[in-house]
Formats: sequence, C-alpha cells, structure tokens
Amino acid sequence: MIDDTFYMKQALKEAHKAFEDGEVPIGAVVVLNNQVIGRGHNQVERLNDCTAHAEMIALTAAFNTLGSKYLMEATLYVTVEPCLMCAGALYWSKIGRIVYAAADDKNSYRRATGERSPFHPKTKLEAGPCEEESLQLMKTFFEQRR
Repeated sequence: MIDDTFYMKQALKEAHKAFEDGEVPIGAVVVLNNQVIGRGHNQVERLNDCTAHAEMIALTAAFNTLGSKYLMEATLYVTVEPCLMCAGALYWSKIGRIVYAAADDKNSYRRATGERSPFHPKTKLEAGPCEEESLQLMKTFFEQRR
C-alpha cells in the first residue's frame, strides 16, 4: 500500500544522497496522483548556491514535469521542516499539502514567522512519518563535521 511512509522513504533516499555528497542531508519529493513528479536533495555546496535546497530542486523538477507553475493537487514530502525561503516558494506554488518528517526549531520558517503559517491558505501542513530516521541522519551528519 502506498502511503505517506512510502513517499517519505523516497524523500529519505534523497536525503541520503545529500549526506553522501557532504551536503546537509535533506531530501524532498513531490507527488501527484500517486506518482513522484519531482525529486531533490540539498546541493548548496555542489552548486555553490544558497538557494539549492531540496524543496526548491524538487519543486523545479515538478514544475518542469507538469509544465505548470502551480501544484494545487500535489503533496511535498520533505525530511525536515521547510525554511522561510522554501516556505515562500511553496506559498507561490500553491501546493496542496506539505508533509515533513522532523521539526527544525533552529532553521524552519517558524523562527521568522512564529506560529503564523507562511503557506498558501489552502495548503495543509502535517508532521509525518520517519521523524527518528530523519533526525538521526541530521545528527550523524553534524557530529561528523565537528
């Protein structure tokens, strides 16, 4: 059965790619009608681009797949709660649903907005599965860097 856990595991595969590349291990997939239409993982270091976050790359791939700038019926699965920059892009995409594995009190959109949602009013935001695996991957990454 395909469910949120299945798709979050796809996002985790992307996060592992980032980890292997020495990038902060965050991964994302965009799903529409039970099909992954966009994938991404952090590539900030590789591309020397501070905007090359997993969500941004997955969104761009989804837009290109659909030939559209809106994702009203799609769901983004991301291993860590989006930052303010990614929240802005998600707002403009009008994405229908966002599911994240792990909260990020330090770098998420909430740091700038408090509990006020920066997402489109129709976007549903949910904490989802695979929180522990996502947190452990982040912890291991930063322990190796220190």
